[in-house]
Formats: sequence, structure tokens, C-alpha cells
Amino acid sequence: MDIEQIAGLENGQMLPLQRDVDAIAIPFGNTVRLEEDSVVSVMQAKGSSVSVGFEGRMYLIEGRHLDALGLEALPRPTLAEDADDQAVEAFVWEQLRTCFDPEIPVNIVELGLVYGCRFERLITGELMVTIRMTLTAPGCGMGEVIAADARNKILGAPQIDKVHTEIVFSPPWSREMMSDEAKLELGMF
Repeated sequence: MDIEQIAGLENGQMLPLQRDVDAIAIPFGNTVRLEEDSVVSVMQAKGSSVSVGFEGRMYLIEGRHLDALGLEALPRPTLAEDADDQAVEAFVWEQLRTCFDPEIPVNIVELGLVYGCRFERLITGELMVTIRMTLTAPGCGMGEVIAADARNKILGAPQIDKVHTEIVFSPPWSREMMSDEAKLELGMF
């Protein structure tokens, strides 16, 4: 199953978990275990993950764990060991485009939430990526979930040792930061 096929899941579709699975709790961003045979409801299937509802709460199940939903698991995104700096940067941006606010069907790059990425070689020799991003509103509770999703995906590259997400509110986000594609998807033209 590829990313496009995930979008074939219907909102509200009920699926029994085929195995225990670690999921990211929304909006808290911590990892919790959902147990086999629990029945979850699809809330949103975008990018390489699925947001589900269970017992009145929302959770994000990453693509590499989709077999728990009875689907084919997506391989964890990675890069060749010998990838150059340009390939590493392209990988990071590619992974950010697979991250979605669990409540908005547009990726965080097109939504205008990512202000930039910085790559730093630490004194230890490790490569750290710092993602500077914002939220649609200062009170938005989805920041930790989005940040955890981005970190997990980016750490699939063997060249990247650490990912730091810096959530900022200056400049404040506005709909003008969205791409034309995002505005079209959300009916904001």
C-alpha cells in the first residue's frame, strides 16, 4: 500500500486493531499503546499516517504501523548511507510534506506552518536538524503531535542524529502563508 491508497480510507470507517500498536496521543504528543482487537474509527487518512478515534480520544498511527489496521505497513522513510547534504535536506522537506495537522487535510509545508530548517554539525560530529515552525493559532493543541510526527519521520535518515522542533509565533501565522494548493483544498479562494 502506498500513501495514495491510505487516502482511500473513509472517515468514520471502523477498523479492529490486528495487533497492539504504539500511537501518538492527540493533542499531547506522547506515545501510548492501543491494544489488539480494539475497534478504532478513522478520523483522517492523509500523508503517511492515519488519525483514529478510540474511546473519545484521537491518536495518530504512523505508516510503519499500518499493519495494525489490517493494511500494508509503509517502510520507514530512509536515505542511503552515502547521501550528500543536498539529498539529506531534500529528504527532510519531503518528510515534512507527509505531516498533517490531524484536523486539517493539508500538509504542514503547504499550510505554511514550517518557517525553515537548519542543519548543524554538533561538536560530537552528530547532525542535528532544527525545524522552525508555527501553529495556526497560539492556543492550538496540535503542536506536540505534529512535532513528534515530523521527528519520527526525519529520524529515518541514518545521517540525522537529532531533530529539534522549535515552535514560534513570530511572525504569526495567517492564511496568506498557505500555498495556492492548500487554499484550493480548503476552499479558501
